[in-house]
Amino acid sequence: MPADRIDPEFRALPLAALADAALGRARELGAQHADVRVERILSQGIDLRDGSVSAVSDTTTLGLAVRVIVDGVWGFASHVELTSERAAATAERAVVVARTLAPVAVERVERAGEPVHADVEWVSPYEVDPFAVPTREKIALLTEWSQRLLAADGVDHVRVGVAQVREHKFYADTAGTRTLQQRVRIEPSITATAVDRAAGGFETMSSTAPPVGRGWEYLTGHGGWDFDGELAVIPEFLAERTSAPSVQAGTYDLVIDPSNLWLTIHESVGHATEYDRAIGYEAAYAGTSFATPDQLGTLRYGSEHMHVTGDRTVPHGLASIGFDDDGVATGEWDLVRDGVLVGYQLDRTFAPRLGLDRSNGCAFADSPHHVPIQRMANVSLRPDPARDTTAEELIAGVERGIYVVGDKSWSIDMQRYNFQFTGQRFYRIEGGKLAGQLRDVAYQATTTDFWGSMDAVGGPSTWQLHGAMNCGKAQPGQIAAVSHGCPVARFRGVNVLNTQEEAR
Repeated sequence: MPADRIDPEFRALPLAALADAALGRARELGAQHADVRVERILSQGIDLRDGSVSAVSDTTTLGLAVRVIVDGVWGFASHVELTSERAAATAERAVVVARTLAPVAVERVERAGEPVHADVEWVSPYEVDPFAVPTREKIALLTEWSQRLLAADGVDHVRVGVAQVREHKFYADTAGTRTLQQRVRIEPSITATAVDRAAGGFETMSSTAPPVGRGWEYLTGHGGWDFDGELAVIPEFLAERTSAPSVQAGTYDLVIDPSNLWLTIHESVGHATEYDRAIGYEAAYAGTSFATPDQLGTLRYGSEHMHVTGDRTVPHGLASIGFDDDGVATGEWDLVRDGVLVGYQLDRTFAPRLGLDRSNGCAFADSPHHVPIQRMANVSLRPDPARDTTAEELIAGVERGIYVVGDKSWSIDMQRYNFQFTGQRFYRIEGGKLAGQLRDVAYQATTTDFWGSMDAVGGPSTWQLHGAMNCGKAQPGQIAAVSHGCPVARFRGVNVLNTQEEAR
């Protein structure tokens, strides 16, 4: 993606002048470090219910942020006005904040080093800017999808929508790094509902299409997902679900599709290997982690088939970026290797605590008016490197089990250890073959028992990139988008609950 596709309106902002004014004033006031972010974030959401538009929203967030370190203490301030005078004044406020906090700060900031990245640009890979597509054109496509589903037997209601974001970010710091970046992400949503009026209940079936770092081409069949094919089979899946038998609770072997397994990775590995969480920084809000630093290099996280990486560079990943909000060039690294915990997700403040010379590029703020914090990379399970094992082959190795497809609801404790997950579709496996859908299924385990039970992973042809646009963290709360790639995988002897029985 050529850098000249950066929005000319954002490029035309007085970015260099804003940086010079803010950084210069911070230096004058004694800051040992200062950085500036100028951001513009465009968001649009379109929602249709039963083929009629129920909501269209457009949002623009614009502003500048200044961070400083004064005598080992952070200070932060932001503003919406993009002038040199305001940038300098914002730097002054950030320095005042740092000096005000100094008497109560219990730690002094030490940051890992980073090479200077001067005047570099990065643009995420996409073909069609979704903000260049007229809204009426988007609504027309979503209306057509809705009508196709509503015309199918057994479908009573349909909800279809799309969310899209274009994020522009300029960063500069007193070390000399200056980066200009632009990325796009998009999330389609499709849900069909069948109503059982006699019993007063209903069943739903949703698309398993993931949100991705792509443009509008994704929704028109040029981004790796077959929406036409999925629209054709959703009514069939829904009809089968409505008449499927309820699962009998017990112990089963599971074969889990990437469309479901990504969420288990997110909750039980992604959050658990955030270093700030592991040392207690999220304890007041989102919890801690069982995977504490004293176990680094020794904790048996899962079986020898478990190789999980953090990656902020994978093409079309929602957390992929060229440079993070600490000015760090991003990359890929191991979190779990051969089933053992070997790494964490870090920013420049936390890297020295593990004796590391560099951060792995996980600083991110979701707005120019929020402080960058450590956020999740694209955390992914690697496929079998030796053999391109298929889902059918994994299923063939199961005598009595369940094949799980698509994500739905989930629950996990504050240490990311005890969990249960449901899904979109569940199929009985009998004698190595699929034998129809089941209902009311949830699988339950502890994190280490679950990943320890994984006896095989699929090959590269089964690997898919799924994820979420709405991962929440911190106080005040911030939202980040993140992807998780994984192959199909097989797990032995997992406890399966009947959700209807559990609800009684």
